[in-house]
Amino acid sequence: MAVELNRHRFTRSDYHRMAQTGILAPDSRVELIDGEIIEMSPIGSRHMAAVDRLNDFFAPRVHGAAIVRTQGSIALSNNGEPEPDVALLRFRDDFYALAPATEQAALLLVEVADSSEEYDRLTKAPLYARYGIPELRIANLNRDQLVVYRDPAPDGYATVRMLRRGESISPLAFPDLSINVDGILG
Repeated sequence: MAVELNRHRFTRSDYHRMAQTGILAPDSRVELIDGEIIEMSPIGSRHMAAVDRLNDFFAPRVHGAAIVRTQGSIALSNNGEPEPDVALLRFRDDFYALAPATEQAALLLVEVADSSEEYDRLTKAPLYARYGIPELRIANLNRDQLVVYRDPAPDGYATVRMLRRGESISPLAFPDLSINVDGILG
């Protein structure tokens, strides 16, 4: 006889209560994906440098037009709170202090992958597409490439483009703002 396993899925409210009560330590590297608490990979120096380069590029160029959030969460429905490495969010005067940033706020998400490439590509990319995030980029440090995902649909992104060093691309939300792949990968 086969045993059926039932999973308990957590809501964003459950997730926050676990953090408030200490079940999740303040320094826990976790995120809520489709109701499951997923442990994230440690951040290495190459990963952090790429995040810092992205922040250094975007922050002065979109100041007042968008918010650059590094390694912070966005709320996806009632059971998701992923933490992309960099997010360009629609500008709000309160910087999302009064309500969380949701998929409607996201203009561009960037995941930096050194040890998380498969997870970012197979789990996070379809998740972001399902919620209509207009553009995702995965900076793959091990393969020396930037993968750009656009045209979200319920079953994934319709357009996927791979860029290498020497190439540049502009975010959909800021077509006049071009970033070179080398500027991300270092």
